[in-house]
Amino acid sequence: MEHITLLLAIVVVTALVFDFTNGFHDTANAMATTISTGAMKPKTAVAMSAVLNLIGAFLSVEVAKTISGGIVNEDGIRTEVIFAALVGAILWNLLTWLLGLPSSSSHALFGGLIGAAVMSAGWSSINGGTVVTKVLLPAIAAPLVAGIAAMLATRLTYRINRNVTDPNQLKSTAKGYRAGQIASAGLVSLAHGTNDAQKTMGIITLALVTSGVLAPGSNPPMWVIVSAGVAIALGTYLGGWRIIRTMGKGLTDLQPPQGFAAQTSAATVILASSHLGFSLSTTQSCSGAVMGSGLGRKGGVVRWSTATRMFVAWGLTLPAAGLVGAGAEFLTKQGPWGIAVTAVILVGGSFAIWLASRRQPVDHTNVNDTDGDEPQGVVTTAIAAVQPPPIGVPAAEPELISSIPAPAPASAPDDPARPPAKV
Repeated sequence: MEHITLLLAIVVVTALVFDFTNGFHDTANAMATTISTGAMKPKTAVAMSAVLNLIGAFLSVEVAKTISGGIVNEDGIRTEVIFAALVGAILWNLLTWLLGLPSSSSHALFGGLIGAAVMSAGWSSINGGTVVTKVLLPAIAAPLVAGIAAMLATRLTYRINRNVTDPNQLKSTAKGYRAGQIASAGLVSLAHGTNDAQKTMGIITLALVTSGVLAPGSNPPMWVIVSAGVAIALGTYLGGWRIIRTMGKGLTDLQPPQGFAAQTSAATVILASSHLGFSLSTTQSCSGAVMGSGLGRKGGVVRWSTATRMFVAWGLTLPAAGLVGAGAEFLTKQGPWGIAVTAVILVGGSFAIWLASRRQPVDHTNVNDTDGDEPQGVVTTAIAAVQPPPIGVPAAEPELISSIPAPAPASAPDDPARPPAKV
């Protein structure tokens, strides 16, 4: 029993570490657009998001119950399986954070859990129907629904304000949108807490059930809810600046009306899914909304090569985390020495990724830098040149300005470097 108790404690701590990485990995979901448009200062934004993530963790346990008793069959699943699943999820989270890719922490967790469970007890340990209806289908539908809603909301927003030309009215409108962005960002943070913090609650509850501490089908104990909420809040406050830069500046150039439309659309989708117990990816919902808002503004640009890299990361998350989880479970099956080796791999891999991130650090001081942006494609440039921005928006977008060659500066008459004119 002492070994089981020690292993259970290791699993709980590892789950909270995953929750922490989930927090800083997914801070961009709520705050990337608010930071990129200047509606809030970076450190203030992540502090507000952290508090609301903590509050959101107490609002529901539906998603936690889906994970603790839905994806895998509790019978025959050992506590070591949960540890192996968390190893796969944490390493994938850190790798995609290093690359600045807004991949799904949720799918990393699901992939690790599925891979470890299959390695331990075979495919019969997976509830395929639950995986399809509450994981895979929401993964496809959520970014599409959020993107379409954000695109329509953006177009409606600009249409409503198309006749606003008075400078004072324009300033008031801009302030209103910034205030709306702050409110909608808070709503996304709250929604993120109700959805993502519960995933760690579900994993810890599953570990407690597999070790015999809780009866199958039990709700998460209060100490699990509190610890998961605090862990994700601390991670959120740390700020995943690399991913914030990608979502705020890498996918499209956002203006306050677009940011407001994107965040409101994403928050609606996330809250609705939390109520229904769908464990969707908040990252995919928010990324889809950002792209939709970029498509919804005339002259807006979506950087499709960045989006393509993001789509590839989405597609790789489940199988990649699953393979790592399966490999970690293969080691843990060997006994105490295998568990120790797996722990060393987790710590060593995490440290190596952190060292790699120090080569080109990204923090709150340079999160909005856009050096290294990709060049526009021919089609995107043509569309941006033909379609003018709506009334009330600055006529010259940065993309268009950069495409116009600047006139050569005239030399001063007394410039000694100027060759004499031929007569």
